[in-house]
Amino acid sequence: MEIHILRLSHRAERDKRVTTHLGLVGRAFGAEKILIGGQRDPHLAESLMKIVERWGGDFSAEFVKSWRSTLKEYKENGWVIAHLTMYGMPVRETAPKVAKKAGPDGKVLIVVGGEKVPFEVYESSDFNVAVTSQPHSEISALAVFLDRLQNGLEFDKDFPDAKIAIKPCQQGKDILTP
Repeated sequence: MEIHILRLSHRAERDKRVTTHLGLVGRAFGAEKILIGGQRDPHLAESLMKIVERWGGDFSAEFVKSWRSTLKEYKENGWVIAHLTMYGMPVRETAPKVAKKAGPDGKVLIVVGGEKVPFEVYESSDFNVAVTSQPHSEISALAVFLDRLQNGLEFDKDFPDAKIAIKPCQQGKDILTP
């Protein structure tokens, strides 16, 4: 399954940590790309690409001129659109439906809001997914959804060309430099 993330309405000063962490979680949990709508912040994409350079994998970050045209283009190209919102349907019921609709070779675009999300995002999405119906972090929502979407298989993901890796250990830090 190919997974991209569309971050809506990035505000450079206010959202830089949140959007960076959405990219970090997306990469670590199996997404291939984050598309960022809103204010351009070249340092944001640079910092994400530095992580890819050190930790490996195939992940990219890019800014889009219009989240509307990006959403429309993905939908027209057959991607399944899953919008993360606390107003949607429960993740435990919806994630398997998203995975089934996409199929093993399918494509899923995960839409993550910023400031107030326009109603057209809800209407354009194939699925509006609630990780919980309480206020929470979009970072945690993305992690939970990616895990449920892939049934934990993201933990077996390989990160080619890594310059650094972690060897699991009970205590201490065991860092590998392949």
